[in-house]
Amino acid sequence: MSSETSTPYTPASASTTVAGNETVTLADEIKKYDTAKLIEYLQGQENLGLNEPAIKILENEEVNGLDFFDLTEEKLERHGMKMGPATRLVKFAKECKDKKLRAFSTYRSLKEVLAEYNLVSEGTEVIPLFTPQIHEIPDENKHLELCMADIKLRLKSYGTLVITSLESMRNEYVSTILHTALRIAEDATNKKFSMRPEYEIIGDESSGRVDYAIKESDELICITEDKVQQKLTEGFAQNIKQLESSFQTNKRKQKRDEDYFDYLYGVVTSARDWHFLLYSPGEILQASKAPFSIEFVEEALVENSEEYKTLRKGVKKVLGIIIGLLEDRACVEDKSDRKRARIEGYRSKK
Repeated sequence: MSSETSTPYTPASASTTVAGNETVTLADEIKKYDTAKLIEYLQGQENLGLNEPAIKILENEEVNGLDFFDLTEEKLERHGMKMGPATRLVKFAKECKDKKLRAFSTYRSLKEVLAEYNLVSEGTEVIPLFTPQIHEIPDENKHLELCMADIKLRLKSYGTLVITSLESMRNEYVSTILHTALRIAEDATNKKFSMRPEYEIIGDESSGRVDYAIKESDELICITEDKVQQKLTEGFAQNIKQLESSFQTNKRKQKRDEDYFDYLYGVVTSARDWHFLLYSPGEILQASKAPFSIEFVEEALVENSEEYKTLRKGVKKVLGIIIGLLEDRACVEDKSDRKRARIEGYRSKK
Protein backbone atom coordinates (compact mmCIF):
# COMPACT_ATOMS: atom_id res chain seq x y z
CA MET A 1 0.00 0.00 0.00
CA SER A 2 1.79 3.07 -1.05
CA SER A 3 1.69 6.70 -0.24
CA GLU A 4 4.15 9.47 -0.95
CA THR A 5 4.50 11.95 1.23
CA SER A 6 15.33 11.50 6.60
CA THR A 7 18.11 11.21 9.52
CA PRO A 8 23.86 10.32 11.14
CA TYR A 9 27.91 8.27 13.75
CA THR A 10 25.98 5.30 15.13
CA PRO A 11 23.02 2.64 13.21
CA ALA A 12 20.29 6.01 14.86
CA SER A 13 16.66 5.87 14.67
CA ALA A 14 15.14 8.59 12.77
CA SER A 15 12.13 6.38 12.33
CA THR A 16 8.99 8.41 12.78
CA THR A 17 5.97 7.09 14.63
CA VAL A 18 2.71 7.49 12.81
CA ALA A 19 1.00 10.49 14.35
CA GLY A 20 2.94 9.63 17.50
CA ASN A 21 0.80 6.52 18.07
CA GLU A 22 1.44 2.79 18.22
CA THR A 23 -1.12 2.19 15.48
CA VAL A 24 -3.31 4.08 13.05
CA THR A 25 -6.20 2.93 10.92
CA LEU A 26 -5.75 2.24 7.24
CA ALA A 27 -8.39 4.91 6.65
CA ASP A 28 -6.17 7.53 8.33
CA GLU A 29 -3.49 6.82 5.74
CA ILE A 30 -5.78 6.65 2.72
CA LYS A 31 -7.25 10.06 3.60
CA LYS A 32 -3.88 11.56 2.64
CA TYR A 33 -4.15 10.32 -0.96
CA ASP A 34 -4.88 12.50 -3.95
CA THR A 35 -7.08 11.10 -6.72
CA ALA A 36 -4.27 9.45 -8.66
CA LYS A 37 -2.78 7.79 -5.57
CA LEU A 38 -6.20 6.60 -4.40
CA ILE A 39 -6.94 5.01 -7.76
CA GLU A 40 -3.51 3.37 -7.86
CA TYR A 41 -4.13 1.95 -4.41
CA LEU A 42 -7.63 0.68 -5.21
CA GLN A 43 -6.42 -0.93 -8.43
CA GLY A 44 -3.91 -2.88 -6.36
CA GLN A 45 -6.69 -4.43 -4.25
CA GLU A 46 -7.34 -7.63 -6.15
CA ASN A 47 -10.50 -8.46 -4.25
CA LEU A 48 -12.17 -5.24 -5.47
CA GLY A 49 -11.91 -6.26 -9.10
CA LEU A 50 -12.52 -2.72 -10.35
CA ASN A 51 -12.94 -2.41 -14.11
CA GLU A 52 -12.04 0.56 -16.28
CA PRO A 53 -15.52 2.19 -16.22
CA ALA A 54 -15.56 2.17 -12.39
CA ILE A 55 -12.06 3.66 -12.24
CA LYS A 56 -13.03 6.29 -14.80
CA ILE A 57 -15.92 7.47 -12.63
CA LEU A 58 -13.61 7.99 -9.62
CA GLU A 59 -11.17 9.81 -11.88
CA ASN A 60 -13.76 12.04 -13.58
CA GLU A 61 -15.36 12.99 -10.28
CA GLU A 62 -11.90 13.72 -8.76
CA VAL A 63 -12.51 11.51 -5.73
CA ASN A 64 -9.55 11.75 -3.33
CA GLY A 65 -8.76 9.93 -0.10
CA LEU A 66 -10.96 12.16 2.04
CA ASP A 67 -13.90 11.89 -0.34
CA PHE A 68 -13.58 8.12 -0.50
CA PHE A 69 -14.99 7.62 2.98
CA ASP A 70 -18.05 9.74 2.27
CA LEU A 71 -19.08 7.65 -0.74
CA THR A 72 -22.34 5.73 -0.69
CA GLU A 73 -23.70 3.20 -3.12
CA GLU A 74 -26.36 5.70 -4.11
CA LYS A 75 -23.80 8.39 -4.96
CA LEU A 76 -21.71 6.01 -7.02
CA GLU A 77 -24.68 4.55 -8.89
CA ARG A 78 -25.97 8.06 -9.58
CA HIS A 79 -22.78 8.72 -11.49
CA GLY A 80 -23.16 5.54 -13.52
CA MET A 81 -21.27 2.94 -11.52
CA LYS A 82 -22.68 -0.57 -11.56
CA MET A 83 -24.10 -1.95 -8.33
CA GLY A 84 -21.34 -4.58 -7.92
CA PRO A 85 -18.29 -2.30 -7.81
CA ALA A 86 -20.27 0.36 -5.91
CA THR A 87 -21.13 -2.17 -3.20
CA ARG A 88 -17.55 -3.45 -3.00
CA LEU A 89 -16.07 0.04 -2.73
CA VAL A 90 -18.38 1.13 0.09
CA LYS A 91 -17.77 -2.13 1.96
CA PHE A 92 -14.01 -1.75 1.49
CA ALA A 93 -14.12 1.82 2.83
CA LYS A 94 -15.76 0.55 6.01
CA GLU A 95 -13.14 -2.20 6.38
CA CYS A 96 -10.39 0.40 6.05
CA LYS A 97 -11.79 2.29 9.02
CA ASP A 98 -11.43 -0.83 11.15
CA LYS A 99 -8.04 -2.01 9.85
CA LYS A 100 -5.16 -1.14 12.20
CA LEU A 101 -1.61 -0.55 10.97
CA ARG A 102 1.39 -0.69 13.26
CA ALA A 103 3.99 2.09 13.07
CA PHE A 104 7.45 1.02 11.89
CA SER A 105 9.01 2.79 14.85
CA THR A 106 7.21 0.51 17.31
CA TYR A 107 9.13 -2.57 16.15
CA ARG A 108 11.85 -2.63 18.79
CA SER A 109 12.32 -6.36 19.21
CA LEU A 110 14.45 -7.96 16.52
CA LYS A 111 13.63 -11.35 18.04
CA GLU A 112 9.94 -10.76 17.31
CA VAL A 113 10.59 -9.82 13.69
CA LEU A 114 13.11 -12.60 13.00
CA ALA A 115 10.69 -15.19 14.35
CA GLU A 116 8.53 -14.51 11.29
CA TYR A 117 11.47 -15.80 9.21
CA ASN A 118 12.03 -18.86 11.41
CA LEU A 119 15.19 -17.31 12.85
CA VAL A 120 15.59 -17.55 16.62
CA SER A 121 17.78 -14.88 18.18
CA GLU A 122 17.78 -11.43 19.71
CA GLY A 123 20.78 -10.47 17.55
CA THR A 124 21.72 -10.22 13.90
CA GLU A 125 24.20 -13.10 13.82
CA VAL A 126 21.57 -15.66 12.73
CA ILE A 127 20.59 -13.76 9.58
CA PRO A 128 21.97 -15.73 6.60
CA LEU A 129 24.49 -14.12 4.27
CA PHE A 130 24.36 -13.06 0.64
CA THR A 131 27.19 -11.91 -1.61
CA PRO A 132 26.53 -8.40 -2.93
CA GLN A 133 27.80 -7.09 -6.23
CA ILE A 134 30.41 -4.39 -5.67
CA HIS A 135 30.94 -1.58 -8.16
CA GLU A 136 34.57 -0.64 -8.67
CA ILE A 137 34.99 3.14 -8.48
CA PRO A 138 38.04 4.67 -10.18
CA ASP A 139 40.05 6.94 -7.88
CA GLU A 140 39.58 9.84 -10.27
CA ASN A 141 35.77 9.57 -10.38
CA LYS A 142 34.40 13.12 -10.20
CA HIS A 143 31.51 12.18 -7.91
CA LEU A 144 33.88 10.47 -5.48
CA GLU A 145 36.08 13.57 -5.41
CA LEU A 146 33.07 15.79 -4.71
CA CYS A 147 31.92 13.40 -2.00
CA MET A 148 35.30 13.47 -0.26
CA ALA A 149 35.44 17.27 -0.46
CA ASP A 150 31.96 17.48 1.06
CA ILE A 151 32.89 15.09 3.88
CA LYS A 152 36.04 17.11 4.66
CA LEU A 153 34.00 20.31 4.88
CA ARG A 154 31.77 18.68 7.47
CA LEU A 155 34.68 17.21 9.39
CA LYS A 156 36.22 20.67 9.56
CA SER A 157 33.01 22.07 11.05
CA TYR A 158 31.95 19.15 13.26
CA GLY A 159 35.17 17.40 14.20
CA THR A 160 35.40 13.66 14.77
CA LEU A 161 32.12 11.77 14.57
CA VAL A 162 31.51 9.99 17.87
CA ILE A 163 28.75 7.97 19.42
CA THR A 164 27.27 11.07 21.08
CA SER A 165 27.29 13.19 17.90
CA LEU A 166 23.99 14.84 17.07
CA GLU A 167 21.64 13.00 14.75
CA SER A 168 21.58 15.96 12.38
CA MET A 169 25.37 15.70 11.96
CA ARG A 170 25.20 12.00 11.18
CA ASN A 171 22.39 12.61 8.71
CA GLU A 172 24.54 14.93 6.65
CA TYR A 173 27.15 12.21 6.14
CA VAL A 174 24.50 9.60 5.31
CA SER A 175 22.84 11.90 2.79
CA THR A 176 26.17 12.73 1.13
CA ILE A 177 27.05 9.05 0.72
CA LEU A 178 23.64 8.12 -0.67
CA HIS A 179 23.46 11.02 -3.13
CA THR A 180 26.93 10.20 -4.40
CA ALA A 181 25.99 6.54 -4.87
CA LEU A 182 22.93 7.53 -6.91
CA ARG A 183 24.91 9.78 -9.24
CA ILE A 184 27.58 7.13 -9.91
CA ALA A 185 24.90 4.45 -10.38
CA GLU A 186 23.12 6.67 -12.93
CA ASP A 187 26.33 7.08 -14.91
CA ALA A 188 26.92 3.31 -14.83
CA THR A 189 23.38 2.23 -15.80
CA ASN A 190 21.91 5.13 -17.79
CA LYS A 191 18.90 4.86 -15.51
CA LYS A 192 17.35 7.59 -13.37
CA PHE A 193 17.28 7.16 -9.59
CA SER A 194 15.56 9.37 -7.05
CA MET A 195 15.85 9.55 -3.28
CA ARG A 196 12.99 10.61 -1.02
CA PRO A 197 13.72 11.50 2.62
CA GLU A 198 10.97 10.89 5.17
CA TYR A 199 9.03 8.90 2.59
CA GLU A 200 5.74 7.42 3.71
CA ILE A 201 5.05 3.77 2.99
CA ILE A 202 1.87 1.88 3.80
CA GLY A 203 2.03 -1.90 3.98
CA ASP A 204 -0.57 -4.54 4.71
CA GLU A 205 0.25 -4.57 8.43
CA SER A 206 2.64 -1.65 9.03
CA SER A 207 3.14 1.94 7.95
CA GLY A 208 5.20 5.03 8.59
CA ARG A 209 7.93 7.21 7.17
CA VAL A 210 11.28 5.72 6.22
CA ASP A 211 14.45 7.78 6.52
CA TYR A 212 15.42 7.45 2.85
CA ALA A 213 13.62 5.65 0.04
CA ILE A 214 15.45 5.11 -3.24
CA LYS A 215 13.38 4.61 -6.36
CA GLU A 216 14.09 3.68 -9.95
CA SER A 217 11.26 4.83 -12.17
CA ASP A 218 8.26 4.53 -9.85
CA GLU A 219 9.46 1.41 -8.07
CA LEU A 220 10.99 1.24 -4.60
CA ILE A 221 14.32 -0.59 -4.72
CA CYS A 222 16.21 0.36 -1.55
CA ILE A 223 15.16 1.58 1.92
CA THR A 224 17.60 3.15 4.38
CA GLU A 225 17.11 3.25 8.15
CA ASP A 226 19.33 5.57 10.19
CA LYS A 227 19.97 4.19 13.68
CA VAL A 228 22.22 5.01 16.64
CA GLN A 229 24.75 2.30 17.45
CA GLN A 230 23.07 1.45 20.75
CA LYS A 231 19.84 0.67 18.88
CA LEU A 232 21.28 -1.38 16.05
CA THR A 233 18.91 -4.31 16.51
CA GLU A 234 15.94 -1.93 16.47
CA GLY A 235 17.26 -0.61 13.17
CA PHE A 236 17.31 -4.11 11.70
CA ALA A 237 13.80 -4.86 12.99
CA GLN A 238 12.35 -1.66 11.58
CA ASN A 239 14.18 -1.90 8.25
CA ILE A 240 12.89 -5.45 7.72
CA LYS A 241 9.30 -4.32 8.31
CA GLN A 242 9.89 -1.34 6.01
CA LEU A 243 11.13 -3.69 3.29
CA GLU A 244 8.09 -5.93 3.70
CA SER A 245 5.78 -2.94 3.27
CA SER A 246 7.80 -1.63 0.31
CA PHE A 247 7.44 -5.01 -1.40
CA GLN A 248 3.68 -4.83 -0.87
CA THR A 249 3.67 -1.29 -2.28
CA ASN A 250 5.49 -2.40 -5.42
CA LYS A 251 3.24 -5.43 -5.83
CA ARG A 252 0.11 -3.29 -5.82
CA LYS A 253 1.37 -1.36 -8.83
CA GLN A 254 1.79 -4.50 -10.93
CA LYS A 255 -0.75 -6.25 -13.10
CA ARG A 256 -2.32 -9.16 -11.27
CA ASP A 257 0.13 -12.01 -11.33
CA GLU A 258 -0.16 -15.03 -9.07
CA ASP A 259 3.54 -15.72 -9.66
CA TYR A 260 4.68 -12.21 -8.71
CA PHE A 261 8.14 -12.14 -7.14
CA ASP A 262 10.44 -9.27 -6.31
CA TYR A 263 13.28 -8.31 -4.01
CA LEU A 264 14.56 -5.11 -2.41
CA TYR A 265 17.64 -3.96 -0.58
CA GLY A 266 17.81 -2.39 2.86
CA VAL A 267 20.48 -0.29 4.54
CA VAL A 268 20.85 0.18 8.28
CA THR A 269 23.45 2.79 9.11
CA SER A 270 24.86 5.08 11.76
CA ALA A 271 26.95 6.96 9.19
CA ARG A 272 30.00 5.24 10.65
CA ASP A 273 28.75 1.64 10.41
CA TRP A 274 26.80 0.31 7.41
CA HIS A 275 24.79 -2.92 7.19
CA PHE A 276 23.10 -4.19 4.03
CA LEU A 277 20.03 -6.41 3.79
CA LEU A 278 18.34 -8.27 0.95
CA TYR A 279 14.62 -8.90 1.30
CA SER A 280 12.47 -11.27 -0.73
CA PRO A 281 9.11 -12.73 0.36
CA GLY A 282 9.68 -14.92 3.39
CA GLU A 283 13.44 -14.42 3.48
CA ILE A 284 15.92 -11.87 4.82
CA LEU A 285 19.67 -11.98 4.13
CA GLN A 286 22.60 -9.76 5.15
CA ALA A 287 25.82 -8.88 3.32
CA SER A 288 28.09 -9.39 6.33
CA LYS A 289 27.87 -10.21 10.01
CA ALA A 290 30.22 -7.29 10.74
CA PRO A 291 29.54 -3.72 9.62
CA PHE A 292 31.32 -1.93 6.80
CA SER A 293 32.77 1.12 8.53
CA ILE A 294 33.81 4.66 7.64
CA GLU A 295 36.07 6.43 10.13
CA PHE A 296 35.03 10.10 10.22
CA VAL A 297 37.94 11.49 12.26
CA GLU A 298 39.29 15.03 12.30
CA GLU A 299 42.83 13.80 11.61
CA ALA A 300 41.65 12.80 8.12
CA LEU A 301 41.67 16.49 7.17
CA VAL A 302 45.42 16.12 6.65
CA GLU A 303 45.76 15.10 2.99
CA ASN A 304 47.61 11.79 2.44
CA SER A 305 47.64 11.04 6.18
CA GLU A 306 46.87 7.44 7.19
CA GLU A 307 43.58 8.68 8.62
CA TYR A 308 42.64 10.26 5.28
CA LYS A 309 43.53 7.08 3.40
CA THR A 310 41.42 5.03 5.84
CA LEU A 311 38.50 7.44 5.44
CA ARG A 312 38.68 7.37 1.65
CA LYS A 313 38.98 3.57 1.59
CA GLY A 314 35.90 3.22 3.81
CA VAL A 315 33.88 5.65 1.69
CA LYS A 316 34.84 3.84 -1.54
CA LYS A 317 33.91 0.46 -0.06
CA VAL A 318 30.48 1.58 1.15
CA LEU A 319 29.77 3.48 -2.06
CA GLY A 320 30.80 0.45 -4.12
CA ILE A 321 28.35 -1.78 -2.27
CA ILE A 322 25.43 0.66 -2.49
CA ILE A 323 26.06 1.28 -6.19
CA GLY A 324 26.32 -2.46 -6.81
CA LEU A 325 22.96 -3.03 -5.10
CA LEU A 326 21.31 -0.27 -7.15
CA GLU A 327 22.79 -1.54 -10.41
CA ASP A 328 21.65 -5.07 -9.65
CA ARG A 329 18.11 -4.17 -8.68
CA ALA A 330 17.57 -1.63 -11.48
CA CYS A 331 18.97 -3.80 -14.25
CA VAL A 332 17.56 -7.23 -13.42
CA GLU A 333 15.00 -8.45 -15.95
CA ASP A 334 11.46 -7.73 -14.82
CA LYS A 335 10.42 -11.36 -14.75
CA SER A 336 9.73 -13.33 -11.58
CA ASP A 337 11.70 -16.40 -12.65
CA ARG A 338 14.77 -14.31 -13.49
CA LYS A 339 14.59 -12.52 -10.15
CA ARG A 340 14.30 -15.82 -8.28
CA ALA A 341 17.32 -17.13 -10.14
CA ARG A 342 19.27 -13.98 -9.24
CA ILE A 343 18.54 -14.42 -5.52
CA GLU A 344 19.42 -18.11 -5.67
CA GLY A 345 22.76 -17.16 -7.20
CA TYR A 346 23.53 -14.80 -4.35
CA ARG A 347 22.73 -17.51 -1.82
CA SER A 348 24.93 -20.08 -3.51
CA LYS A 349 27.98 -17.82 -3.26
CA LYS A 350 27.81 -17.17 0.45
